[in-house]
Parts: sequence; C-alpha cells; structure tokens
Amino acid sequence: METLYAITVGTLTACSVFLILRGRSFPIVIGITMLSYAVNLFLFSTGRLTVNELPLVGLSESSSDPLPQALVLTAIVIGFAMTAYSIILAVRVRGEIGSDEVNDSNYAEQEGQR
Repeated sequence: METLYAITVGTLTACSVFLILRGRSFPIVIGITMLSYAVNLFLFSTGRLTVNELPLVGLSESSSDPLPQALVLTAIVIGFAMTAYSIILAVRVRGEIGSDEVNDSNYAEQEGQR
C-alpha cells in the first residue's frame, strides 16, 4: 500500500510541475491545485497508513495520528478557496488583457504605446 501511495504522490507532483511550467494561466492554476493535493496526501501519510484502525489511542493495538488528518481537512478547505480565487483572478486578467499567456510581450508593447 505504501508503494502505491508513493507512486500516486510522485505522479501528482510530476504532473503538477509540468502544468506549472506551462505558459498559460489556467494550467498553472490546475498545476498548483494538483501540487496541493500531492502535499495533502503526503501530510496524510505522516499519520501512519493503517487500514481499519481507529484514530484514537488506547482503543486498539495500533492507531493512526489524528493531527495530520485535521491538517489535511483544513488544507482542503483553504486550497478550495484559493483555487476559486485564482480562477476568478485568471478570468479577470483574461478579460482585461485579452490573453492568458503569462509572459505576453504584446501587452508590454501596448502599455509602452500609451
């Protein structure tokens, strides 16, 4: 199970880095979101990966740590809010500039002509 978990986190990280390095704003937002998912999975794995065990100490022989689970739930809520804000910001910039390229040289030339 740990091997599958590590492969999943690695794949999510690799895909997110690929998307972040793209030159358009929407793939960058999706890449940052995927990277936050990979970090959430990594944080979740720090609480010991156990199956069918209670997250309470003393009720079973082995237990999982509930703190990483609480951190991941908090990170999911914050990540969702930041993703929504980033998408709204990207749509607004696309409407203002007319392009979603991150390094758009045409916009710099237009600003220089004003």
